[in-house]
Amino acid sequence: MQVSKNPTKQTNREKKKLTEDYTMSRSVIMASESPVYFPSPLVFSPTSAKTPPSSPRWTPPKKIMIACPPRKPKETTSSSESNTALKRKRPPMLDLKLPPTVSSWCSTTVKTPGKADDVVEAEGDGVYSVYCKRGRRGPMEDRYAAAVDPGERVRKKAFFGVFDGHGGSKAAEFAAKNLGNNIEAAMEAARSGEEGYSVERAIREGYIKTDEDFLKEGSRGGACCVTALISEGELSVSNAGDCRAVISRGGVAEALTTDHNPSQASEFKRIEALGGYVDSCNGVWRIQGTLAVSRGIGDRYLKEWVIAEPETRTLRIKPELEFLILASDGLWDKVTNQEAVDVVRPFCVGVKNPKTLSACKKLAELSCKRGCLDDISLIIIQLQQFVA
Repeated sequence: MQVSKNPTKQTNREKKKLTEDYTMSRSVIMASESPVYFPSPLVFSPTSAKTPPSSPRWTPPKKIMIACPPRKPKETTSSSESNTALKRKRPPMLDLKLPPTVSSWCSTTVKTPGKADDVVEAEGDGVYSVYCKRGRRGPMEDRYAAAVDPGERVRKKAFFGVFDGHGGSKAAEFAAKNLGNNIEAAMEAARSGEEGYSVERAIREGYIKTDEDFLKEGSRGGACCVTALISEGELSVSNAGDCRAVISRGGVAEALTTDHNPSQASEFKRIEALGGYVDSCNGVWRIQGTLAVSRGIGDRYLKEWVIAEPETRTLRIKPELEFLILASDGLWDKVTNQEAVDVVRPFCVGVKNPKTLSACKKLAELSCKRGCLDDISLIIIQLQQFVA
């Protein structure tokens, strides 16, 4: 066995060889062809990559790179082609029948009281007078509507309404602006050939549509209503809630409406039949312990029991029918029907120049003196102006 004469030299050779192997392996991993420096989409194959020489001590692992195919360019279409495609997809126009037009006489301008307004007054050419007085409980929530067919000595059409809001004034204001138009639209539709036409039916449809439209707005609160529709010498009085209409027949008071309160026997049975309940809170009967009226516009949280369907009474206007009073419960809670007629009659009957506005103020003052804290709204209508 031959022994190397210089063991140090042999050791240096081995070290040099190990260094070369390590350098070569490093150069292979960090080579310019390595995927560390070249991300996709370059494709590597066994023939394109340089393989380092094998080493007895270390063999680098094989790296396989799979590159995704290049993305296809987006197809672009010209603006004219896209417009053509849109036009082709557009459905044909529907042939909708327009609703019947409403006579202009029924459009009313409702004055919205401001925070500083304690009183609202209005007069209509000696035909009617309006007086609204804010109560002591907060902002005024009452509204009114008044429209008279102009241009004739003997007037043929008129619409009046008093709307007592609760839980805010939104429902009262909405009803004042829309109820008359909805009633007139229902009358026009019925006259166009529908069988079973009647004024009472048109009024009912107008009330219900006004209620449905208000509920769609999602507003809270509600409103009691009393309205008078005059057409061709006939008077149709309707109400939903505790607003009331009282007529003077030769000086004798006659209520044309019935207050819709939960304590009323028919209303009590109707509410209980629908699954509601009525109880007394401090002497006042309320639905579900909250609302003291059983009919009206709005009241979406109690709509299952508080209906908007009105009760209507129609009569012919004759000479003995002197005047009509429409008022909110702010008046009727403190003043009786006959007292109201007795106060108004000296201002309106047997007088050359009727002063219906003064009569309105006198009634409101009487209610306030007797302790009324609620809003008071009333309209006095001279019926002799509408005798056919």
